[in-house]
Amino acid sequence: MFEQILFPVDQSRETSQATQIVADMAQRYGSRLILLSVLDQSRLESDQVETARQTLQGLLQQSESAFQQVGIPSIKSEYREGRVPFVICDVADELGVGLIIMGSKGLGMDEDPSHSVSNRVINLAPCPVLVVP
Repeated sequence: MFEQILFPVDQSRETSQATQIVADMAQRYGSRLILLSVLDQSRLESDQVETARQTLQGLLQQSESAFQQVGIPSIKSEYREGRVPFVICDVADELGVGLIIMGSKGLGMDEDPSHSVSNRVINLAPCPVLVVP
């Protein structure tokens, strides 16, 4: 049903909580799992960019290892830069993803819930989006 599942990862609690659901869905449907980490440089000072880049790339490696340990055999990691909701949707479209699974709140959430990353992805995504509270 879902040949490919896209899971945007950051260091938020919601991403951590969604991990088991992502693993279950990928195993249930035999899906290829695509892990995505996005750096929005516009939210950082110039001296913070390289540290943030290294942190996110390390997070991708840790996430990939964690999913391999629970038996997900087909995993691809993607690191991109740009505005998070737009990059998520662009990657989903570019790779022909069948489902996006993400936490309801990430580290990039604005004060207004209507401007949250998950809300924007729901409205822009080329495929179904499962939001985990």
